[in-house]
Amino acid sequence: MVRPMVHQFEIWGTKMVLDVNSGSVFEVDDLMYDVLGIYEKLSPDDIVARLREKYAESEIREAIGEIDLLKSQGILFSGADLDQALESLNQKKYVKALCLNVAHDCNLRCRYCFASKGHYDGTPQLMSEEVGKKALDFLLQNSGELKNLEIDFFGGEPLMAFDTIKSVVSYGRSLEEKYGKKFHFTVTTNCLLLDDEKIEYLHENMDNIVMSLDGRKEVNDRMRVRADRSGSYDVVVSNIKKLIELRKKDGKNYYVRGTFTKYNLDFAKDVAHMADLGFAEISVEPVVGKEGDFLIDEGDLEAIYRQYDEIAKEYVERKKSGENPFRFYHFNIDLYKGPCLQKRLSACGAGREYLAVTPEGDIYPCHQFIGKKEFLLGNVFEKNLDEKVIDILKNTHILAKPECTSCWAKFFCSGGCNANNYEVNGDLNSPNRISCSLQKKRIEYALYLAAKSDEK
Repeated sequence: MVRPMVHQFEIWGTKMVLDVNSGSVFEVDDLMYDVLGIYEKLSPDDIVARLREKYAESEIREAIGEIDLLKSQGILFSGADLDQALESLNQKKYVKALCLNVAHDCNLRCRYCFASKGHYDGTPQLMSEEVGKKALDFLLQNSGELKNLEIDFFGGEPLMAFDTIKSVVSYGRSLEEKYGKKFHFTVTTNCLLLDDEKIEYLHENMDNIVMSLDGRKEVNDRMRVRADRSGSYDVVVSNIKKLIELRKKDGKNYYVRGTFTKYNLDFAKDVAHMADLGFAEISVEPVVGKEGDFLIDEGDLEAIYRQYDEIAKEYVERKKSGENPFRFYHFNIDLYKGPCLQKRLSACGAGREYLAVTPEGDIYPCHQFIGKKEFLLGNVFEKNLDEKVIDILKNTHILAKPECTSCWAKFFCSGGCNANNYEVNGDLNSPNRISCSLQKKRIEYALYLAAKSDEK
């Protein structure tokens, strides 16, 4: 049984309370906020004694009674029995999604690239059509009764292997009726290689398109450069606009994804810039890694918190005015239809539901583990995966991470990114402290915005 936990926070003068185990979110007044802060620590009489100079005794006792009632209803200070969810999590899983690294090569030389400029510390190469088709065969064989299957085309820059992408998509479509499956395709691209043919093809065949841009021209072109060190902004923005025009017209999914570094700790301006360009679906992620003058550190946290505040304000103002509104990926929380408890224990399905495939057909838990031979699971030309690696990844849920068990945000971040943890701390179960701090701040704003949205 997980112990009861309540998290209190304040956004723009509004006091909010989250019951961690039930997921209940409340907007409360000053009195209730103060009582909740000491409810579990003091007796009712002691609470009254502590607060009587600020509030009337009758009001304090009324607030205590309301909390008692909500507690009895399992809405506040609720417990949680996770044994069944954990047992289900640890059972053998079917594979639902593959990240196909169709290109271990790239036409950009982004300074912060986790994939070593696209080749993952190996030899630059492209995935053959044969390997791509074999990867789909592998997915079919390991997907059990799952009907909806996902294929993410990734790199490097996947459009360098455009013929392989087209071949894999065509092959997937040819298998759907025979096996009773539906393939959902996604591509992540830096957009430099887009032309009219590729734009039309991706729009018609991709369920989602992720396009990379860091924001303002000077910010983007400092980090996202070509081999000759020239910037990519002008071409990329032009191509993104063409693709988004089609996606918006047909109501298809996309988002523009950027990375912020120590060099643009005013990244709220980059979000606003992308929104002004007409990009309505935006994600801006903190840079991760162990080396580089562009990495953020704990001294940058307060500045970054202020940026999330600015983004939230911008989001609200644009939503009200209707002028270039946008959605910020990290503020998207559904208070009523969020992920099931099992996924909240370990949202990352890497090594279980989700796998990555290299151009040679090697299988890793996800694209960020590629090249780390200790996590090599097998190959698409083989039938079996390395169960030892799978067992290691099974034990990366929040109950296996000491720092997560006592954290109020655990059911939203689910322990963070295992690959990030491993890269920074050398331990899957040791969360990256900076990532944790930023995640918690984003969640607070997301909860506030979701609760306020429900009021309308």
